[in-house]
Amino acid sequence: MNGNVSRVARPVDICSRVFFFIAFTLASGHASALQTEASTTDAAQNDDVKTVTEFLGTYCLQCHDSGSAEGDREFETLHLPLTTETQLITADEIIDQMTLKQMPPLDVEQPTDAERLAIIETLRGCIADAGEHRKKSGGRTVLRRLSHREYENTLAVLFDRRVDTLGLTADFPKENTLHHMDNIGESLITSGFLLDQYFQAADRLVESRLGQPETEPKSWHFTDNFKQYEELEGAHRSALKNKFLCLYEQPNTDTRQGGYGHIEDFLEGVPVSGLYDIEIFAQAMHRDTHYDPQIFRIDFSEPFQIAVVPGDVTKGHIHYPQAIEPILAQAVVPDEEPEWLKFRVWLEVGQTPRFIFPNGPYESRASVIEVNKRYNDEFKNKKAAKGVGRAHILLEGELPHIRIGEIKVDGPIQEQGGTREEKAVFGSHGFQPDTALEQLYSFGQRAFRRPLDERDRQRIEAIYRHRLSEDATPRQAALDSIKLILCSPSFLYLQEITPETEERLRPHDLASRLSYGIWAAPPDDALFSVASSGELTKPAEQKNQIERMLNDPRSEQLVHGFVDSWLNLRDIGNLPPPRQTAGQYYAEDLPESMKQEAYLFFKHMLDQDGPVTDFLDSDYTFVDKKLATLYDLPERKTLRLADDFQRVSLAGNDQRGGVLGMAGVLTVSANGVDTSPVTRGVWVLESLLGITPPPPPDEVPSIDANVSGSKTIREKLAKHSQDATCSVCHRKIDPLGYSLERFDPIGRWRSKYAAPNKKAPAPKIDSSGTLPSGETYKDFADFKTLLLNTRRELFLRNLVDKLLIYTSGRQTEWSDRKEIDAIVKRAQTDGSGLRSIVTEVFTSERFVSR
Repeated sequence: MNGNVSRVARPVDICSRVFFFIAFTLASGHASALQTEASTTDAAQNDDVKTVTEFLGTYCLQCHDSGSAEGDREFETLHLPLTTETQLITADEIIDQMTLKQMPPLDVEQPTDAERLAIIETLRGCIADAGEHRKKSGGRTVLRRLSHREYENTLAVLFDRRVDTLGLTADFPKENTLHHMDNIGESLITSGFLLDQYFQAADRLVESRLGQPETEPKSWHFTDNFKQYEELEGAHRSALKNKFLCLYEQPNTDTRQGGYGHIEDFLEGVPVSGLYDIEIFAQAMHRDTHYDPQIFRIDFSEPFQIAVVPGDVTKGHIHYPQAIEPILAQAVVPDEEPEWLKFRVWLEVGQTPRFIFPNGPYESRASVIEVNKRYNDEFKNKKAAKGVGRAHILLEGELPHIRIGEIKVDGPIQEQGGTREEKAVFGSHGFQPDTALEQLYSFGQRAFRRPLDERDRQRIEAIYRHRLSEDATPRQAALDSIKLILCSPSFLYLQEITPETEERLRPHDLASRLSYGIWAAPPDDALFSVASSGELTKPAEQKNQIERMLNDPRSEQLVHGFVDSWLNLRDIGNLPPPRQTAGQYYAEDLPESMKQEAYLFFKHMLDQDGPVTDFLDSDYTFVDKKLATLYDLPERKTLRLADDFQRVSLAGNDQRGGVLGMAGVLTVSANGVDTSPVTRGVWVLESLLGITPPPPPDEVPSIDANVSGSKTIREKLAKHSQDATCSVCHRKIDPLGYSLERFDPIGRWRSKYAAPNKKAPAPKIDSSGTLPSGETYKDFADFKTLLLNTRRELFLRNLVDKLLIYTSGRQTEWSDRKEIDAIVKRAQTDGSGLRSIVTEVFTSERFVSR
């Protein structure tokens, strides 16, 4: 079984092989083929054939007839009307290239603007006609399963508690993406292994949250035996007698020494899942150290922070990062005297609390070695002051760290009137054996996101009574029934109950599509109620609900999910930069700040209905102290970590503005080690302009071939492009990436490349470029202006397309083109506000139809 969404979806394998920049594959000069076709059509069709035939004969056939087929493209196989997928793809890409003025090449005869406009309008009309035909023949969304993200969100709603502490999807097969999106039905494959994982996840969730025995609260108090492992063990035993639990560095560094503090006498963890109060007697030590702050690579003006994460000794080294460790609570640690800090956290059965130092020094071992080297004369024990020894520093020196002297754990904390899970699943009075079936039906309706039919009720009743017949208690029979519901296709899939004969979605199907499009979660009571009343099918009520849902904090799921997909931020970290040259990236956890900037920017525009052109250039952005420092903004001197993110002005700043000036985009469009106009140019093509370039042909040599003597990437690409098989592609891609060479692999502004060696000068960066259309720009700011002036409609069309793909869960089909054109036209008339466009998308025919 799989989650195929569309029967007539655009084939990815075909698209990826089509040259993005030309594909003038409309029927070639053998005009007789077109003439024959024309003789059987009406006058309008005759005009279309004439327009296309004359244009191709004048400007294209010299290079793309069957004999030459330059770029492996010949024009003899396409006929009007457009009927095949290949013809439609070709026509669509011709429109892109005519709009961009990338073809014909500048060294041959050029069409006039009127001729370009005529071929564009003609082909758009042909595509629209083909789309109408395909729409009538049944291309539409039919089925897709929940993505892993939506699956966990849905369970969190149904059980009214976070479920990330369980790591339910940690062992699931990695989610495939399409166009960097994780919710497209074609990529959401369901395997036998995944089905088994669903059963296991349902069992774990239900038993840990609803099936555990009632447990009396218990108290634990730990005052010693704070053992720490590996190279810390000896130092703690000799210097501190294991009387303190110490944190020396942030988690997940290279050496992983001192990043996690655990309780040695509490490795078995808590007896049942529940809420627990944790108190620690802690102090920040030596934040005023006289050692050079550069040794530790942190900002000592900021107070030390401590956080609680879960650990499980059965899931890996307790002193190292583990797969399941969401931050449960966080606090600032006092400097002057130790104080009691209290946290209330949720722990799963078997989990033990661990403590981390989020803004701590980076790589404790390196810090200790440097202190020993530079401050050797300060220590009495000269012999010990070598290597990574730290005991003498703890006794005599000023090593920055967090010190915990006592830890108390109390729980599970009793929740008044029953647990949140109990109330969410069974109702405010908890499980009632006399009304068990009605309670199960009610839960089933919420899980299936629609009213139950008789077959649903029969299945639920059958499993419940079957378990009773096997001597299960009524409660256990109910829990097993819940597990069955959570493994049902009606839960795992966004199944539609709208009959095949109806085109428009019925209210409950529409409610689910809206809630997963905006919240990535099931409908709430208000939306479900409106659906049940039938009012949701009315356009006015649809807009009311969309407005309400966008105003709800849960709409951050749309922001995060779409921005991660559109800008490909989900891939940040896949190609991390070297720790030696980009320590700031790791020491300050920059990927999280990078993503947050993009999220807040998009959210601001969504809330304010801001013009989408701000994505191309803007005079503001959102930064925290870390990004203000990375961007060298004036706010780096005034912002504190406690200030979180703030909107800042970029007026007069030529180095930032729009998504192209965001470190997240600049990082994900680099390869970690260095930058390339090719990778960043491809990113601009795909993400901003909606054009997917093909992979290079097998016979194309690598970029390192025959580039001896080249000093900069521009020179290397120039040599590389001397190969005829390379030049056609690179002259389209590279100019879009040259403007971004001013940014290093993590988005820092630079004026020169790194020197190739100590004796050679650092090459200067040339960030100017010439597009295939002949348009030029002199630098990054000028490039953004060029995009705004000449690529605005193409960008807007791509943004609308991406929003439709994300919200509907399926790829764009040719039948959608006409509606995209209409939305783009209305958006241009209304000022292209993001909220208006999003509302248009959620009320579009494509969205509200099967």
